[in-house]
Amino acid sequence: MTEAAGHGATSSPDADVFELLGRASAWLAQDPDEETRAELIALIADATGGGETSIAELHDRFDTRLPFGTAGLRGAIAAGSNRMNRVLVSQAAAGIAAHLLEKADDGEIPSVVIGYDGRKNSRVFATDSAEIFAGAGVRAVLLPRMLPTPLVAFAVRELGLSAGVMVTASHNPPLDNGYKVYLGGADEGSQIVSPSDEEISAHILRVARELTVPELARSSEYEIAPETLIDAYVAKTAAVGWLPASEIGAQPRVVYTAMHGVGWQTFAAVLGRAGFIEPDVVEAQIHPDPAFPTVVFPNPEEPGALDLAYATARTEGAHLIIANDPDADRLGIAIPDADSPEGYRRLTGNEVGALLGWRAAEQFAATADDSAGPVDTSGAGAPATLACSVVSSPALAAVAAAYGLRFRETLTGFKWVSRVPGLIFGYEEALGYLVNPETVRDKDGISAAVAFLSLASDLAVDGFTIADQLDNFSEKFGHFGSAQISLRVTDLSRIGALMLQLRTTPPSVIGGIAVASIEDLSHGSAELPASDILRIRTVDGSRIMVRPSGTEPKLKVYIDVSSDSGTLHERKASVAARLSALETGMRELVS
Repeated sequence: MTEAAGHGATSSPDADVFELLGRASAWLAQDPDEETRAELIALIADATGGGETSIAELHDRFDTRLPFGTAGLRGAIAAGSNRMNRVLVSQAAAGIAAHLLEKADDGEIPSVVIGYDGRKNSRVFATDSAEIFAGAGVRAVLLPRMLPTPLVAFAVRELGLSAGVMVTASHNPPLDNGYKVYLGGADEGSQIVSPSDEEISAHILRVARELTVPELARSSEYEIAPETLIDAYVAKTAAVGWLPASEIGAQPRVVYTAMHGVGWQTFAAVLGRAGFIEPDVVEAQIHPDPAFPTVVFPNPEEPGALDLAYATARTEGAHLIIANDPDADRLGIAIPDADSPEGYRRLTGNEVGALLGWRAAEQFAATADDSAGPVDTSGAGAPATLACSVVSSPALAAVAAAYGLRFRETLTGFKWVSRVPGLIFGYEEALGYLVNPETVRDKDGISAAVAFLSLASDLAVDGFTIADQLDNFSEKFGHFGSAQISLRVTDLSRIGALMLQLRTTPPSVIGGIAVASIEDLSHGSAELPASDILRIRTVDGSRIMVRPSGTEPKLKVYIDVSSDSGTLHERKASVAARLSALETGMRELVS
């Protein structure tokens, strides 16, 4: 042994590159996809010749692995363990199959439904998954065509299956794809939570260590779900809000965009079943297109995403714009606004959530048995509950208090909102709403759109608009205002550094308003499990939440201000001034 070796010698740069090329070549040997194979062959060849850019790229792709968590998998489509591709998806499917078989009772054959959207490789990933599930001895049911994400959550419950998988990256950039997992049984088709994610991840990692993709058993003996399944979803979703024939003239004129996604066909079927007139559509965005050619980010929240919808609405004289994200689990709403340059204003997720929550409370109050008290209709006996994520507006709590309903806050993500006992309505500010928890235990942009259109139509019968209803809300419950700062980064370490800075040197004043308290939820609280969130309260009763995004390279700041004093005009002015001050102050802190 040399002296250097005896003191813990490190490998040379050449040895590091040699080892890296070995990992890349091993991946290449099991990759069944021609496109990613060609891409990886070129990288390996250039790196072998000393190409520093290719070596750095291979390190980025192979030094780590795209993590599997409660949100499943999500990343850019490319070769490598840190990307979305057929190797990674095959390993994930085999790991999920092993988990389902492990959890199955003696003699039980576990089952899974697989859905997919219109993104690049979605159908390929779904078919690979179905074949691997079937090969592993799991009953696999593939949805018959590209369909919205809520159909998978629905199918898990409707068909009584063990699990569901949806291939989608929702509203991520065009070159991303992802893999979401739902569980049946006691989970009722909700997204996975801990410890299921850790258990599945352990199986995936074991598969990756022990087997190559060609060694995974495959079978073409999987089922195709019948059209009656989609019909059942359409019928149950149409029941969320229907328009009597006598009121059809009161339906607002609507413009709809699918944001290049898969929502339109299903949404149109639901509208027809519910008796609504078909809306005008944004033709350039109505059909699935994995390139998303008219938007930078296919997310109704992103600046510019609704520009074509605004233009169509101006042409058609629309009273309402309805937008689904590409997999139709989120809903964006815009209404006429003479003060806006576009002529329309997109409502925040909190505004839509407040109105839908008020609608749910009114409907519950109208149907509840006064002698029995406010209980849900699921038979579980839990108090009827309104729920939202901890970063959503306190407005829903005000509705619950006014109607004698229970209110619950959850961690961010519908995997938590959907599991609240007694839920009659739940939402998160990121345009996710659950209006029919007895049918789907996940956010559903289609059922929420029907509910909102039904609300708008009911208001129109009495000569009111959504803008009027927002004012009515402010007069009844107080005026609530929200702002969000979304800091996108290229270096993920910056997010951790900013969170550490806020923890170690907390602000005493933000935007000229004194801080009353700062709560670090990384240790949990009486109501919430541990999460990387800071909750800041100011002396005027405002609230600021700061957290890293769970699905994108962003630091997110949520600011909520309210006022229930004075006239409507005074309430709005007070909220606007304090919201502006706090937003300016927080931008300075995280810039």
